Amino acid sequence: MPGGLTVIDKAHSEIKRLESIYGDDVDIITADHRYGTVSGISRQVCRQATPDHKTLTERIDRLTTHRLIGLPIFMLIMYLVFRIVIDVSTPYLDWVDSLINGPVASGLSSILMALGASEWLHSLVIDGIVAGVGGILTFVPGLIALFLFLAILEDSGYMARAAFVMDRFMRYIGLHGKSVIPLMLGFGCAVPAVYATRTIANHRNRLLTALLIPFMSCSARLPVYVVFALAFFGTRASTVIWLLYVLGVVFAILIGFIFSRTVLKPDENSAFVLELPPYRRPTMKSLAIHTWDNTREFIKNAGTVILAISIILWFLLNLPWGVTTQEESYFGQVSTAITPALEPAGFGSYETSGALITGLIAKELVVSTLSQVYTGTEVEGVTPTTTEAPSPSFSDQVTGIVVGFLQATADAARSLISLIPGVNLLDEEGPVEDTSLSQALQTRFSPLSAFAFLIFVLLYIPCMATIGAIKEEFGGRWAASAAIYQTALAWLAAVLVFQGGRLLGFG
Repeated sequence: MPGGLTVIDKAHSEIKRLESIYGDDVDIITADHRYGTVSGISRQVCRQATPDHKTLTERIDRLTTHRLIGLPIFMLIMYLVFRIVIDVSTPYLDWVDSLINGPVASGLSSILMALGASEWLHSLVIDGIVAGVGGILTFVPGLIALFLFLAILEDSGYMARAAFVMDRFMRYIGLHGKSVIPLMLGFGCAVPAVYATRTIANHRNRLLTALLIPFMSCSARLPVYVVFALAFFGTRASTVIWLLYVLGVVFAILIGFIFSRTVLKPDENSAFVLELPPYRRPTMKSLAIHTWDNTREFIKNAGTVILAISIILWFLLNLPWGVTTQEESYFGQVSTAITPALEPAGFGSYETSGALITGLIAKELVVSTLSQVYTGTEVEGVTPTTTEAPSPSFSDQVTGIVVGFLQATADAARSLISLIPGVNLLDEEGPVEDTSLSQALQTRFSPLSAFAFLIFVLLYIPCMATIGAIKEEFGGRWAASAAIYQTALAWLAAVLVFQGGRLLGFG
């Protein structure tokens, strides 16, 4: 139509003028004025039985949804969540590790010896299944704590505020607040998060959101973060883990910014409308259901996928029969082939290469594989856990389990109370006893190479289930592209961290 472009240019200039005057997006300005007009009319024609006053929800929202301090509040809340998760769950982590590598391993070993099991079957059960599945079950307490606090944030109504606060930043990458919900789900599991993009009407926004979801650290990555952070960063473990979650969000924003200006330019703008529910007190039943459902899914994977992979991995570590070192096995041969590519990043060994390969199936398998490779056989510099001392009686083992659990509970309570500023109930001597896997890792990594490895795990190709979900929703081309560009980005970031750290003297 004649003069159409002039009208469009005039509309854009007026939008910019209004945004500069009111200091907000035009969609929000329009909505505010509409609701203001409606509110003014209703006050004139309606009579209220009670005097007008702000509710508790409205008073809290003045802080949590504030345009300047809303985001810092969100970051502080997430930091406190991860600090509590790590500090409170660590004593239980040590208890589960001692339980699995102590009574469970020795009990199964005694049963196999009583049954006259062959040496290879004994090794399969102890060095394969117990080391593999047990290595990942060690981190169940931490995941329970994470799922519990995420459920508290969700049921209390705060998660909706987080989406509202993040809307302004999402617009910088060509998205809006509707994309925040699938991205937040990505902290639990990327697969349902990808399917949750169906709630976004615009196809381009759906696709871009799905490509950014893998940068959110899913619960499967948490065991990797925990074992490395505790092994190399001690009291700063919770800060390092929180930083990894933040870095995932930062990388998502950067990649989204690049994509929205190159291959996925926005074709239309739409307003973000989100109902903010009133704050409510979460019920114990609801929290228990949410926590148990997520924990059960993790344990189910440990009893199926991780169990199967642990058995397969044991055979790969011991085939062909008669190999004298793991590096000569099928596992070592395949892993060694990609090791040179990882050497610039500081973790060029066949063990870590193989762990990253199995991590393509499920990220939990990174820890499971490292546990099986390192603790299933003697590692240089690490004292084997088995001794010739007589085995304790069954009653002594049960007593030890109960006492260990009570001690872990007391330590967790002290850690929780010590989070209060000015209160410190923890021993200054300090750190908790390293697990057998932590001891093994400390002989193969430095703090710098460990952090580079964590950066790689954060960014590299998501699990096959996530790739399958992206393929189902958007086609094989986009799924393959996601796998390739994320792995390339992970390698580049890990190399920059390691090489840059060495130049700065951190190596």
